[in-house]
Amino acid sequence: QAQLVESGGGLVQPGGSLRLSCAASGFSLDYYVMGWFRQVPGKEREGVSCISVNDGSTYYADSVRGRFSISRDNAQNTVYLQMNSLKPEDTAVYNCVAGRSCHTLRDDFHSRGQGTQVTVSS
Repeated sequence: QAQLVESGGGLVQPGGSLRLSCAASGFSLDYYVMGWFRQVPGKEREGVSCISVNDGSTYYADSVRGRFSISRDNAQNTVYLQMNSLKPEDTAVYNCVAGRSCHTLRDDFHSRGQGTQVTVSS
């Protein structure tokens, strides 16, 4: 059964860092673009970042560019999101998604994880 499981969330002070992981089981990430989305209750899901299959192209939302970094380790079947200089407005549930295109990942995906809570607060 295809599954994505996120980990690494938690409570961090403003300016701090967290590294989220997304581990796949039941399928290989080799053939999928991988993205991170986040959602706050009452707000629309926001695409945070995406990484391509082969050439390592990455995409970031304007709100996180320069602070977040996405990477993938296909040998470990895992994708990461390094989050630095965190702000209170980064507080959300973050989930990872596997799909065929970074441009259509919001609505067209193969698998999506349940999410991990990130809270940025002093």
